[in-house]
Amino acid sequence: MVLKLKFRMPAWAAGVVIALVAGAMFVTTATAQNKEPIKIGFSMALTGPLSPNGKQALLGMKIWEEETNAKGGLLGRPVKLIYYDDQTNPSTVPGIYTKLLDVDKVDLVLGGYATNMVAPAMPVIIQKKKTFISLFSLDVNAEFKYPKYFSVLPTGPKPKAAFTEGFFQVAMAQNPKPTTVALTAEDAEFSRNACEGARENAKTFGVKIVYDKNFPPATTDFSPIVRAVQASNADLVVVCSYPLSSVGIVLAVNEANYKPKMIGGAMVGLQATVFKSKLGSKLNGIVNYETWVPSEKMMAPAAEFFKKYQARAKAEGVDPLGYYLGGWGYAYISVLGDSIAGAKSLNDDKIAEYLRKATFKTIMGEWKYGPNGEWTKSGMMQVQYRGIKEGAGLETWKGMSYQTVLTPTALATGKVIYPYEKAK
Repeated sequence: MVLKLKFRMPAWAAGVVIALVAGAMFVTTATAQNKEPIKIGFSMALTGPLSPNGKQALLGMKIWEEETNAKGGLLGRPVKLIYYDDQTNPSTVPGIYTKLLDVDKVDLVLGGYATNMVAPAMPVIIQKKKTFISLFSLDVNAEFKYPKYFSVLPTGPKPKAAFTEGFFQVAMAQNPKPTTVALTAEDAEFSRNACEGARENAKTFGVKIVYDKNFPPATTDFSPIVRAVQASNADLVVVCSYPLSSVGIVLAVNEANYKPKMIGGAMVGLQATVFKSKLGSKLNGIVNYETWVPSEKMMAPAAEFFKKYQARAKAEGVDPLGYYLGGWGYAYISVLGDSIAGAKSLNDDKIAEYLRKATFKTIMGEWKYGPNGEWTKSGMMQVQYRGIKEGAGLETWKGMSYQTVLTPTALATGKVIYPYEKAK
């Protein structure tokens, strides 16, 4: 006979067990917090033209830091972010990384935001033999070929072409097919790279380039540029630009009542809420790149993060939605965190080895690294803005009603309105 005994724990005993478990968790966390922190250093655009995006990224990174420390840190130690404002000025960047490594003695470094700020850091990083994960930096490792560089930007194995490939795909699906294109680019690292990719795409898709000129980054009057492009009578217009130039060109195109068959491509800035609010209905018809949109499919793994971000955005003085760079800021530092945990080390060589082999699943998607530290597959999109009313506010920008994903096919939410003037 088997005698079965039933034992019910007294309420007071259950309370003691719960307290002991909670205490053990507290001791584990407290022990981690009492140790020397893992210092992660980087520059970030917190003032200047790129700051609306840079501030988003920083808040995303802060949220990661807080969550990581609440879970006990990494390798039994807390993490601490050490950062400086690069002022959207490439000349400040080498000095910042030298200070981080030689004076602050950070354990690890991350790239700042944007091609123009990451490229000047590379010589310092290479000299110091540090692993370097960059944020939205377009093909800066093409010349350096540094084995410990890794990009967080969904351009895939052909980074330069990826920004405008979808633009050309959409255009060439029209009947009749467009035959000519005008290219205009800001004379800066990112936009030159993106424009080089647009030239590749024009050749691939058999479109004749009838205008191809750069303009200075300090340009404030874009009317002459738009008039020159208009005079080329091109079917398509690809613009490669940073935020202030992107805004200036959209305004000048509307003022000139210029109506090519398609316009857009690689215009940074139009993704930020502050610039969408400034331009409003003037955005209608433009086809431009995107890296992430709040569709039901893409929002699912990121919803909890954006809930936290948006609850804090006003107090932090940042973009209220954080869709362009807030989530990516969280994702790119989480990749570093996953690599530290996976390598079980702060050694740069071991972390780089882990980065080369692992598949990363983040709130912004999943990817793996290939040659030059670029993604093995592209995740770039082209969207078209349309149906935007005057006075459109945050509720509009929060959803998908004003933008249609055109490429890639797997993420498409509709077809292009073509030519451009029909979407106006």
